[in-house]
Amino acid sequence: MSTKEIQTTLRALSDPVIAKHSQRFFKTGKGEYGEGDKFLGIRVPVLRKQIKKYKATSLKQNLNLLKSAYHEERLFALLLLVYKFKHADADGKTTIYEAYLNNSQYINNWDLVDSSAHHIVGAYLEDKDRQPLYALAASNNLWQRRIAVLACFHLIDQNQFDDALKVSTVLLNDPEDLIHKAVGWMLREIGKRDLAVEKAFLDRHHQQMPRTMLRYAIEKFPEKERKHYLNK
Repeated sequence: MSTKEIQTTLRALSDPVIAKHSQRFFKTGKGEYGEGDKFLGIRVPVLRKQIKKYKATSLKQNLNLLKSAYHEERLFALLLLVYKFKHADADGKTTIYEAYLNNSQYINNWDLVDSSAHHIVGAYLEDKDRQPLYALAASNNLWQRRIAVLACFHLIDQNQFDDALKVSTVLLNDPEDLIHKAVGWMLREIGKRDLAVEKAFLDRHHQQMPRTMLRYAIEKFPEKERKHYLNK
């Protein structure tokens, strides 16, 4: 099955009204984080329904699709990679993980990262050296740094918090709001599993944290505790 066949299927599902909304929602204007991105106008649940139909697509075809100018085609390629990774043997997982990072320049919006990084990068590194997370966190590329943060979601789900906390510390002074939101989200996820661990981090770093990061981290706290951290 060719890349062109998949594109034909997806483009038949397009909706110009949804596409116009998506262009605004994903900040595609000049100087915005998604500048120049193009949309077909396909909702995520509609894309997901096509995954099993194309699960036999080769990795080469999958990566060709990831290089598409259209956002939804890149997202579909990533959802396919996630599906393949979950069903692959150890060698297959390594191949997909390496292909994912080697083509990370095409994983260039927050939803593309958030739908794939923890399923592939985080899952792959669960029983391995975590140094790749820190290389990603040190990148000049916004989306690679977000991959580092979101990959930690898988580790957090395994009650492994150390790397998420270390990556969060590395990114405390990051200039990008999308990183502030991601770090705050991961801290909140840690708090769902072990509130004492999250609070210990906040007590050390809340005065240094950007306001957005702190607000995301304490979103589920009782109002009195939220005010305590925000006022300090």
